[in-house]
Amino acid sequence: MNSKILVLIVDDSAFMRKSLSIMLESDPEISVVATARNGQEGFDFAMKLKPDIITLDIEMPVMDGLTALKKIMTECPTSVIMVSSLTTEGAHATISAMELGAVDFIPKELSYVSVNISKIKEDLIHKVKEIVRQRRFRERLSRIKSVQDKAPIPKAAGVIQNVPRLCYKAISIGVSTGGPFTLQKILPMISEKVRVPIFIVQHMPPKFTKSLAERLNSMCKLEVKEAEDGESVRPAVIYIAPGGMHMKVKSWNSNGITIQITREPSDTLHRPSVDVMMNSVIETYGKYNLGVIMTGMGKDGFEAIKNLKNIGGYSIAQDEETCVVYGMPKAIVDAGLADAVLPAEKIPEMLNRVV
Repeated sequence: MNSKILVLIVDDSAFMRKSLSIMLESDPEISVVATARNGQEGFDFAMKLKPDIITLDIEMPVMDGLTALKKIMTECPTSVIMVSSLTTEGAHATISAMELGAVDFIPKELSYVSVNISKIKEDLIHKVKEIVRQRRFRERLSRIKSVQDKAPIPKAAGVIQNVPRLCYKAISIGVSTGGPFTLQKILPMISEKVRVPIFIVQHMPPKFTKSLAERLNSMCKLEVKEAEDGESVRPAVIYIAPGGMHMKVKSWNSNGITIQITREPSDTLHRPSVDVMMNSVIETYGKYNLGVIMTGMGKDGFEAIKNLKNIGGYSIAQDEETCVVYGMPKAIVDAGLADAVLPAEKIPEMLNRVV
């Protein structure tokens, strides 16, 4: 039995196919099972070879990436990482891809910059391994897609559900890999009766967060926007941290609460950082901030949730079954910091009930 992770690369650029192959196969646990020059070839290979994961370009001849992605998700659901250009158009297409079920993306331009090659290679390999480690992708995808299904969902063993009703003044959400897809499924389910601000950090580069906010705003009952430096915080608005920048909230005696967009601190692993955002929300709202940690690699948000719990606050973690990558929520669940561990589709129900 082949224990290697099998990857299919779909890109019309011979240079990109070669570059991605070299990066991925530098790891002994990964094998590139095939490369394809367009979406049709990619779909045919996906059906025939059943790879563990696919890297998929967006703009290609014969069949573009979005069309191929739709066919793949319908005919042979597979984890897909999009290869995206860092442009406004590329960002819009990538958000559309994630709505269709792609789990993450890598920026295309950076692959050409030799000074960043080692960092890109490390990130790509890490993403491929973490995503593929999450088994039962087919079942999870089906479950997340059917969040509107009213059929009762069995309670998982060991799930804690103990978030009381308090006079919550804010909600802060941290999310990474698989986040755009999940956010597009759950944020539209938050009621217009939730009259507190919601602050979200989604790990993404510039341009992509603006496209994500615009897409979510067209779907949600509450206003969704990319946060701006110096703007006043309003109730019932969902603020997305801009890619490449930290989002903080500050309380001013005369001007109420405002948003600060900054590059500092500059030494964080992620920018925007869940810990930076959430800690500032805790400083401003105290224990009346409800913290939510959803799908993503690593443990960004862990320190902030620990701080929140230390002052008597409450937190929710997404469960393993509905996560694309069960990393960030796992960190707080394993540490006993989660008051509720819920499937993605149950998180908005909880927020609607307790806030």
